[in-house]
Amino acid sequence: MTKPEPPMDLGVYSRKPQPKGMTAIELIAVGLSVFWLLASGIFFLVVGRAEQAEVDPLRFAVVLMAIFLPVAMIWIAATTARSVRAMREESEHLQATIDAMRKVYVAQAQAGAGTIQPEVERKIDAIVAAQKQTEAALSTFQSSRAAAPAAAVPRPAPASGDEQPGLALGTPAEALAPSLDTVDYILALNFPLNADDREGFDALRRALKDRKAAKLIQASQDVLTILSQEGIYMDDLQPDRARPEVWRRFADGQRGGAISELGGIRDRSSLALAAARMRQDSIFRDAAHHFLRTFDHAFAEFAPTASDQEIVALAETRTARAFMLLGRVTGIFD
Repeated sequence: MTKPEPPMDLGVYSRKPQPKGMTAIELIAVGLSVFWLLASGIFFLVVGRAEQAEVDPLRFAVVLMAIFLPVAMIWIAATTARSVRAMREESEHLQATIDAMRKVYVAQAQAGAGTIQPEVERKIDAIVAAQKQTEAALSTFQSSRAAAPAAAVPRPAPASGDEQPGLALGTPAEALAPSLDTVDYILALNFPLNADDREGFDALRRALKDRKAAKLIQASQDVLTILSQEGIYMDDLQPDRARPEVWRRFADGQRGGAISELGGIRDRSSLALAAARMRQDSIFRDAAHHFLRTFDHAFAEFAPTASDQEIVALAETRTARAFMLLGRVTGIFD
């Protein structure tokens, strides 16, 4: 029987649960507090009996401070110690996650190219294993597509019986594949919520069989994995929502102030960490620009046939949040 995987197999998109209940730190703090209260109570009772004096308000306040101030200091120290311990455990968890992802990528590299279905399964496994500022613009992201995006070409619906038309020679395999549903597309761009998200994994499998969707998902996974190494998780970001018409302007090729509302990420620490990583890591810089270009092309094809509700739903995905974060860092919204 194989040994079950540790909790980090859920990937960098989920955090390690914090332990609950009393720890040794709290028990020590309780013991010290009780000891101090008993000792000071006995001391002041003895002094009080020796000095049968009238109650002085100032003396009473000093006595209270002498009793309770050390208790407060004990609990401040206990809270600090627990925070340090939690940070150390989180650091070890992140390092273990990075090691696990490295093993996955090495295994993928050794596996080589295979059939379409094993490749889809390998990508699913990689996503499960890989699911977690402000400086001057480092470079300018320019769209390389045509100014007026072409309308999405619907794929031919499968026919049955004798009415099925013949296919010309050289028909690409993508033309024979079923059209990817919009709901599956949006779910796939958000990635599965956890290991039990069956609906999310099913949508992801279907999306990875679509060449264009798989290209965007892979580019998104690459940047999300690197961002998680800096402690940047898309679930922690709460961007300002942009109106659907602003997203449509972006799809039409507008840049700068016309789409400034898309730069709704305000988390300064995440922006600073992402900017520093992009400046220092050429691999991440290339991956980020590739992701931005891929998202640009994919959204330009998605927007013309999408409703406002579908655009809003896509804007809430982890992929869209990564786009808004990296767009702020690279200055495409300035």
